[in-house]
Amino acid sequence: MRVGGLDQVRFTSGADLAALDTLDQKLWVALSCPSRGLEFDTKTLGLIDTDGDGRIRAPELIAAIKWATARLKSPESLINNGSGLPLDAIDDSTADGKVLLRAARQILMNLGTKDAAVVTVADTSDTAKIFGQTQFNGDGVVPPESAHDETIKLVIADMMKCIGSVQDRSGLPGVNTASVDTFYTELAGYSAWWAAGEAHSKAGSGVLPLGAETPKGFAAFKAVKAKIDDFFARCRLAAFDARAAAHLNRPESEYAAIAEKDLSTLAPEIAAMPLARIEAGFPLPLVTGLNPAWAGAVKEFTSLVVLPLLGEMTALTAADWNDIRAKFAAYESWEASKQGARVESLGLERIRTLLADESRAGVMSLIAEDMLLAEEASGIDNVNRLALYHRDLFRLVNNYVSFTDFYSPDRLAIFQSGTLYLDSRSCELCVQVADPAAHAILGGLGKCYIAYCACKRTGGESMNIAAVFSNGDSDYLMVGRNGVFYDRKGRDWDATIVKVVENPISIRQAFFSPYKKFIRMIEEQVAKRAAAADAASSAKLAGAAETAANVDKSAPAAPKKMDIGSVAAIGIAFGAIGTFLGTIFAALMGLGPWLPFGLLGLMLLISLPSMVIAWIKLRQRTLGPVLEANGWAINGRVKINIPLGTQLTELAKLPPGSKRSLDDPYEDKEAKSRRRLIILVVLMLITAVVAIRVHAVYLNDGLYFWQDPPPVVEPVAPAAPATLETAPVVTPPAPTGG
Repeated sequence: MRVGGLDQVRFTSGADLAALDTLDQKLWVALSCPSRGLEFDTKTLGLIDTDGDGRIRAPELIAAIKWATARLKSPESLINNGSGLPLDAIDDSTADGKVLLRAARQILMNLGTKDAAVVTVADTSDTAKIFGQTQFNGDGVVPPESAHDETIKLVIADMMKCIGSVQDRSGLPGVNTASVDTFYTELAGYSAWWAAGEAHSKAGSGVLPLGAETPKGFAAFKAVKAKIDDFFARCRLAAFDARAAAHLNRPESEYAAIAEKDLSTLAPEIAAMPLARIEAGFPLPLVTGLNPAWAGAVKEFTSLVVLPLLGEMTALTAADWNDIRAKFAAYESWEASKQGARVESLGLERIRTLLADESRAGVMSLIAEDMLLAEEASGIDNVNRLALYHRDLFRLVNNYVSFTDFYSPDRLAIFQSGTLYLDSRSCELCVQVADPAAHAILGGLGKCYIAYCACKRTGGESMNIAAVFSNGDSDYLMVGRNGVFYDRKGRDWDATIVKVVENPISIRQAFFSPYKKFIRMIEEQVAKRAAAADAASSAKLAGAAETAANVDKSAPAAPKKMDIGSVAAIGIAFGAIGTFLGTIFAALMGLGPWLPFGLLGLMLLISLPSMVIAWIKLRQRTLGPVLEANGWAINGRVKINIPLGTQLTELAKLPPGSKRSLDDPYEDKEAKSRRRLIILVVLMLITAVVAIRVHAVYLNDGLYFWQDPPPVVEPVAPAAPATLETAPVVTPPAPTGG
């Protein structure tokens, strides 16, 4: 069929779809499209995109159709897809069809609608509801709820706590084989690491100075290590030079600076001060006299480290501190080689219990039991796939192999993201784009007028669209203008033009374009003259003020003489304009009754060049580059001719039955009268100039242009001169008398 000047394949039956692999791909409108950014179910596109490259290619679409038709009794079901997949449409004569039909009935049974004759996409997609009441679902993931043994439930919970969870088809978190392997590898690593430390301790290396409580004590030691080192270093410096003590304790000015502030909000400033008062040879107090920001950490260090290793004491000397550091040196080296840190929170006793009992075998048994239903679960997945294909394949073909939806007045193509309302127009050809600047490089080659808009919604959502304006004019389309964009879900977005690719929009715009340019040129010239006149006037006022200020110091200015040359030039200019207008007026008046056609011809003479250029570009207007800039591979010339462009961009129209009142209470009557007076004066001046010109022609020719010239009279030839041969002989009269 030919639609919009494009020859397209027409799909009218399921047999047409089934035979798509035999259709010459040179007849396809598109050969590739993206799997994202379209008004289409991304789950269906994801199933078709078998290689996961984000693009739907022709072989993948053909394969999807072959897969669906092989499992249906008739491919006609893909055309008349209705509201769901009928169970009697599944071909149960094949092994795959039997599994699909059994799985479809299982879905309906799990959903409580076992007597239904149709399974929908909504039914097959709600896996949480399908498997919510089942212990196993064949995906190899078992949540704690799948176990009847409380011990196994607790083990699975420990795995999820330490390793993380995997989502089950039912929607619950659980674990799989990989989770079990990782968990028990971590357990074994931690147990082996701890066993090595215990062995070193038995050998007298002192790796575990606090026994099983060493990790906690080491953590408390590390928390205060840097601060205690700083304290004793300051004390040693004070012992070296007593003058340093005042500075090492921080000057009083720092305390004065924070005294007037809320000290609860100054924890970093206080924590940066010394741990205790600095004095030469002074021990570190453990109970009183501590920096309040570190009192809690020192107290924990005292109870977990000092008391077990050194006994009860209220102050720690430098020698005591060095002894504690030495006791933790071996542990610090051993701790760096730790394994199984992810399960350390369970504690050594729990870890060794899990390694010794049969919990791993119990969890793996549950996973194996779940996997027994893998075939049934796969059948449920395939029912979902068939339901999606049954609903979407025919529509995808009509937006891929052909562009039937795009050229249909009652439907939108899958690449049309919504409608933009701006400048008293609605644009339906709006394509979502990622980068307007990058898209415009290729998109502008389509000869379309494109306005790129940044769209935002409350809540922080944002996107960019490319809106094709194909009707009206571009006089008020400019960067910064705001409009409203409605997406296909009916949500409204604030839209702002951020970039424009200019091309002709319509023949009507091209017709008026020369006159608008002429008016703009006049306005610009008037503005320039006015600015120049204002500058000259300001300069004259400044000169006059300066002259007045120095009137007694300067000679009187010479009277300004008239510039005869300028007057002559102005007269010549007016004469030329009058001659030109008079000639045109004379030519038009000489047409007599053909005067209207003469005026029309004059207008066409002015507008025809721009109209021809616009017509040529409008014939080249195509959608291909706009889509190709988004990742499509367009194979045909998707033209946007004038009738289609008129439909894609609609101008504002009054509702049927409405009436327009021309009584404007805010109309500027005085301005309207002034405009009429100016127009009348201009017309009178033009008439006067033309009349002067016509009169001048009359003075030269003796006739006005509307007067018929007198008939031409042939001049009478003069008589030839007489000769001696031809002259008559005249006899003189006889004399009388004497």
